[in-house]
Amino acid sequence: MSFDRLAAHYGWMEAVVAGPRLQRSRVAWIDRLADRRRLLIAGVGHGRFLRAFLARRPSARVTCLDASRGMLHEARERARRAGCDLARVEFVHARLPEWSPPAEPFDAIVTNFFLDCFPPAELAATVACLASAAAPDARWLLADFAVPKRGPPRWRAQAVHALMYAFFRATTGIQARALTEPDPLLAAHGFVLRGRKSAEGGLLRADWWERVSR
Repeated sequence: MSFDRLAAHYGWMEAVVAGPRLQRSRVAWIDRLADRRRLLIAGVGHGRFLRAFLARRPSARVTCLDASRGMLHEARERARRAGCDLARVEFVHARLPEWSPPAEPFDAIVTNFFLDCFPPAELAATVACLASAAAPDARWLLADFAVPKRGPPRWRAQAVHALMYAFFRATTGIQARALTEPDPLLAAHGFVLRGRKSAEGGLLRADWWERVSR
């Protein structure tokens, strides 16, 4: 799986296809990171969330992880052009779930439109890897696509997902063919859903999860 072929085009493609909708989901819970000091953005992509976060928390330490060198370059350049101080930002080229987390845990994790790229077994391993990097009181923000439970919104989402997965399988080589629900995996690693915002008739979701002591 590699998004290198799309990296230079992803920004304008998102603008044309989705306008501001995806970014609104990305930053829906960003204020819940106001007191976080060490953030991991897994699947940083073209860096729109990174830029928004650094504008609010320039003193935080941020690790940006992506399997695409092209996307890492786009994220770095977007932040640089916005005047962000990148002295405390680390860009890591690595693939999940093979990535080895550092010894110091993160008190926040962000996965935006990223977990939907993985088939079930690989998703479970990826969530486990990220959870192993999280502090006992970590917060996890997640924005992604979703499938409503019934009716026309469900049919619309299924059609959108079919087109989306066909396109990304052809252009990036992702193995997933349908969305795998991550909620049970997050819960299994001690995270509790604190808030959820839906948009576009349930097609998009933005979650705030928090790890609690057992």
